[in-house]
Amino acid sequence: MINRSFIRVAGVAAALALGFTATGGLAAEVTLRMHQFLPAQANPPTNILVPWAEKIEAESGGRIEIQHFPAMQLGGKPPELIDQVIDGVADIVWTLPGYTPGRFPRTEVFELPFTMTNAEAVSRAYWALAEETMFDEDFKDVKVLGLWVHGPGIIHSKEPIGSLADLNGVKLRAPTRVTNQMFANFGATPVGMPIPAVPEALSKGVIDATVIPWEITGALKINELVKNHTTFGDDTLYTATFVFAMNKDKYESLPDDLKAVIDANSGLEFSAFAGKQMQADDAGPRDAAIADGATVIELTPEQVEEWKTAAQPTIDSWIEEMDQKGIDGTGLRQRALELIEENTSSM
Repeated sequence: MINRSFIRVAGVAAALALGFTATGGLAAEVTLRMHQFLPAQANPPTNILVPWAEKIEAESGGRIEIQHFPAMQLGGKPPELIDQVIDGVADIVWTLPGYTPGRFPRTEVFELPFTMTNAEAVSRAYWALAEETMFDEDFKDVKVLGLWVHGPGIIHSKEPIGSLADLNGVKLRAPTRVTNQMFANFGATPVGMPIPAVPEALSKGVIDATVIPWEITGALKINELVKNHTTFGDDTLYTATFVFAMNKDKYESLPDDLKAVIDANSGLEFSAFAGKQMQADDAGPRDAAIADGATVIELTPEQVEEWKTAAQPTIDSWIEEMDQKGIDGTGLRQRALELIEENTSSM
């Protein structure tokens, strides 16, 4: 008598041996570990990173599996992410170049005060400038998949901040070297820390304020910790740059058709999509904060001009630093502004 259970088990084993799963699809040939610093429910992983991973898996016919490790689940601290992808601890990471100050100097040109127009246009400019100046320099040790910026940076504070004088002595968390320098010039006391540490720092009084875009305030519950939010009308005080990168050896080890899947979902258009999505995700947390009684302080154009004047020394100092590094700071900034204008005007 034939043992049908044995036949079913044997059939599954044979399928697996041939590279198929029990459900009839191809078994994954490649597993990639994607590591990043935000909780899984935050907007960037939910609306950008996870959909990207799912698209890669689908377009590879299941031959690529991407395992998502949010909130530093593979260990280490956010500033270590870039070395984790270089060393192969992770295969793909999403991080801020600004978490390792001075290591990616050219990316800082987009973080200079009052430079950003909107996140999609600036993300396109960022990718274009990187192709011209960064891939063989700043990012030479990684395979870059995407480069983008977030929406307008907002000041979120315990006490209202409506003027530069209101910043005097305020302990304020800023994300990057450039933004820390800017707020120091404004009279604040900058306190550098990765964004996951911000809620505890606010609750314990380590900082009095933070600057981040609206979109992340919901996941971090910032609106429960502070009630004042300073915005700059049609201008943007600052933005921060991101890099989505892959281990070079891991990428090179892929067969050409799987490299093509990665490439088709990376680059300029993906970067533009990611920047646009991050800015679009500002709306929900902003509306929720207002509904919860938040005070939104929108500076007048005249007030914004005062902040722009106060921000100019930060720009001048950055250009001088780049020149000292052998990088044409003036030329780099001018090219960045040209690319931003081109992409903004074409939208």
